[in-house]
Amino acid sequence: MPESRARLAELDPVWDRIRAEAEQAILDEPLLGGLIHSSVLHHASLARALAFRISMKLASGEMSEQILREIADEAYAADPDLVQAARADIAAVYDRDPACHRFLQPLLFFKGFQALQSYRLGHWLWREGRHDLAYFVQTRVSEMFGLDIHPAARVGQGIMIDHAHSIVIGETAVVGDNVSMLHSVTLGGTGKEESDRHPKIGSGVLIGAGAKVLGNISVGDCCRIAAGSVVLEDIPPKKTVAGVPARIVGEAGCAQPSVTMDHLLAQG
Repeated sequence: MPESRARLAELDPVWDRIRAEAEQAILDEPLLGGLIHSSVLHHASLARALAFRISMKLASGEMSEQILREIADEAYAADPDLVQAARADIAAVYDRDPACHRFLQPLLFFKGFQALQSYRLGHWLWREGRHDLAYFVQTRVSEMFGLDIHPAARVGQGIMIDHAHSIVIGETAVVGDNVSMLHSVTLGGTGKEESDRHPKIGSGVLIGAGAKVLGNISVGDCCRIAAGSVVLEDIPPKKTVAGVPARIVGEAGCAQPSVTMDHLLAQG
């Protein structure tokens, strides 16, 4: 790691805040002291804490926590962008989820964040050519958290997956930066073809609960997809779509819907 990057890694306000919140949480609820010490305060960096938390969640009789932790440590050491993505995801959850009051919460309690970081580990393995191990991580994420993201899918930073139940993101899907999606969203295909067959979601997009975006189509930056919609065609940037099949019903209404989290359609 270059010297400048090493110095930057030592300065981590997100990690400093998590540690401060962890210390306060133990004062507020001493019964959680063991969990918080082992998950947060025992570790020198966010990368080490993430490796521990992911390995504890994904471990099973088929693969031990120790082996998974070694794999995660290797990934975070090799690719600092994994930790940067986690920082951006924590900030996104804190900013957009009214149920999140501390940076500590996603790391300890929110399965959307934990599943996303586990996917990121699987995606790193996929890029390294370790496909079978990546598939194993995908399987454990599905079993543990109830959502299924193919390790080959490409997902940006600053992602907020709220509630996270029954999310499906297919193999050739692409998700831009600063996207928010709610439970039961599907980014899927429309048949059994093996080519590029999944949606390309732009940055700043808000995807409502139960929405289905199907096929190799493009959703432009800063769009809103209403809850329960089925999107089968390209959407230009900064539009709101709703219905089955989805149709453009207006403008997005703001610069970045994923941040404002406004799901209501204007009444005409």
